[in-house]
Amino acid sequence: MRRSVLIVLALSASVGIAVPAAATGSAHPAVVAKASKKKQRCDPNYRGRCLKPNVSDYDCAGGSGNGPYYVRGPVRVVGQDHYRLDADHDGVGCER
Repeated sequence: MRRSVLIVLALSASVGIAVPAAATGSAHPAVVAKASKKKQRCDPNYRGRCLKPNVSDYDCAGGSGNGPYYVRGPVRVVGQDHYRLDADHDGVGCER
């Protein structure tokens, strides 16, 4: 049993999953630190795809834009469409 717990903890740490202290019997700061570092940040104005926040520009993949970042749609616009992905203003970007 102890060996399987260690294997689970090792696998959890390798993919950045935080394991509650109650499950391990003690706090494991390396696992918690790695998990918080790996947390992916996405632009809160878009849903359905994770767009990096604060980059210069996104364009729809397969479109006429020049990037430097591209996204395949559809992408829901739930805030300000600062990347101008929703050309017809219906709340969905990159609909092609």
